[in-house]
Amino acid sequence: MKKQSVFLLAAAVLCALSLAVMAAALAFGKPDDTAVFVPPTFDASAVKGEPDVPDGVDIIEPYTEGMTFRASVIGMAEVRGSEAYVYFANKAENDVWLLLRIMDEQGSVLAQSGLVRPGEYVKTVAFTSVPADGQRIVYKVMAYEPETYYSKGHFELKTFASVCE
Repeated sequence: MKKQSVFLLAAAVLCALSLAVMAAALAFGKPDDTAVFVPPTFDASAVKGEPDVPDGVDIIEPYTEGMTFRASVIGMAEVRGSEAYVYFANKAENDVWLLLRIMDEQGSVLAQSGLVRPGEYVKTVAFTSVPADGQRIVYKVMAYEPETYYSKGHFELKTFASVCE
């Protein structure tokens, strides 16, 4: 019986010590794992106006009821070397800054534009990882409130990479 009492006492002391260490870690630990938002920069290649797209290139302008902004982008990313021709446009009537990400199906970012102001467009974005011909990709268009960078919504489009020579 004495052995069992010693064991229970030792277990209680270990539990109390564990709780004290966890409480100290919460109280005095550094918040190193807290993500810090770094505002994206504006796209240096952005041009005022609407994109002049070649014949046969399909531009889509997704919109559903309740969206607070409009954008247009090429239906299938044309990959040339390490660039994608996207003709990504922020419509002039918008009051948001837009950013385009091209991701693989797992959510890894393959390419990204900078911020695009209303009435501007970006013809190409550079890949950090070039997709294969026919690879499924996702366009993610994100809208930011000017100056505050608060989210004003986003949408995603699933499409394919088309490698052109």
